[in-house]
Amino acid sequence: MKVLIQAGKVYSQGSLTTMDILIEEGKIQALGQHLVDQDEVDQVIDASGCLVTPGLIDIHVHYREPGFEDKETIASGSRAAARGGFTSVCTMANTNPVPDTPEKLSQLIQKNQSDGEVKIHQYAPITKDLTSDQVVDIPAMKEEGAFALSNDGHGVQSAATMYQAMLAAKEQGLAICAHLEDRSLFNNGVINAGKAAERMELPGILSVAESSQLARDIELARATGVHYHVCHVSTAASLNLIRQAKLDGVNITCEVAPHHLLFHDGNILKDDANYKMNPPLRNSSDQEALVQALNDGTIDLIATDHAPHTEEEKSQGFLKSPFGIVGSETAFMSLYTLLVKRGKLSLERLIALMTDQPRQLFHLETAGTIWPGQAADISIFNLDRPYQVKASDYASKSSNSPLNNTSLYGRTEYCLVDGEIVYQAEGGNSHE
Repeated sequence: MKVLIQAGKVYSQGSLTTMDILIEEGKIQALGQHLVDQDEVDQVIDASGCLVTPGLIDIHVHYREPGFEDKETIASGSRAAARGGFTSVCTMANTNPVPDTPEKLSQLIQKNQSDGEVKIHQYAPITKDLTSDQVVDIPAMKEEGAFALSNDGHGVQSAATMYQAMLAAKEQGLAICAHLEDRSLFNNGVINAGKAAERMELPGILSVAESSQLARDIELARATGVHYHVCHVSTAASLNLIRQAKLDGVNITCEVAPHHLLFHDGNILKDDANYKMNPPLRNSSDQEALVQALNDGTIDLIATDHAPHTEEEKSQGFLKSPFGIVGSETAFMSLYTLLVKRGKLSLERLIALMTDQPRQLFHLETAGTIWPGQAADISIFNLDRPYQVKASDYASKSSNSPLNNTSLYGRTEYCLVDGEIVYQAEGGNSHE
């Protein structure tokens, strides 16, 4: 099948150029102007006035299957990803059961492949049940196709356990992707320890619960040489540690979630658990430091930490509601609207943080880039027309987000995986 994407502003090789893209049999065949006549192709997509990017990559999502299908399934989560412009996602291991044996991991990978509408890569846990000190069989996990190792949702509390895991991961060429949380400093917190916690009389989570475990892990990564990746960094103190570790030659990378870039704890004005996530929204100076770190290269990529929960669960307030918000469908729109349009980040840098960077750092060879011969994983965004975020519109089974009822730019018009349209917005301009 031949597809022609016409007249879009195309991001390729780090720059934006208005041109056409010719796709054949799932691969990009050519880039340029006036490539073929319309009657020579099976489908034409008019991208005039739109941004055309490689399919976005999200290395941090939570699809709740198996075990919590009322929140999200592989099918609904991957539909949400496509609606947000993501063509490759990497899903965490905090399911029930946890895929902590080769057999469980293999079954979940097969389910991802059968039910997913985008390309899904699967994490294996670092330890059994996510909370024990018993490291999983890392060579066997690599053999079954694990993308990387993470206990996301739980910090590895034992330095000896983390060291053992790092040694094995290094030998197998797998990254350790760490959720940083020293439970002895967590204080049963539900919000950042700060003025908002005091005002609302809620137990606060100390920022040092993140940075102290990071300091430990940097020394372990230095000793082992493993690729050590920091999930959802949230504090200025952590950024300083990462910045210095990079200067020292430690093989360390990090991600930031959109919500930590867009909000701080001063934005929490009432007991609304759509602002409850872990790590929590920090103070305004932390937020500003995170945005600056996008520009100076300290932060390597953006990942959503898409964490769906039911409306019933999230209606219980900060003390009783679970941590987490959805992000797949609003990530690009919110970052474009609130950072790029406000001059805090260039459009090219935003795209790189959501495409080139994760692809290169995690060697995601099946993820497309816009160049001849590459997989036609492509997303098309409308930057000019505002879109009202509505809970009823989500493709996800959940809609727990503080962005509901806001107006954002950058709606996904089309999402293609291997040249096939997996999402098309209503009113999309395509014809055969």
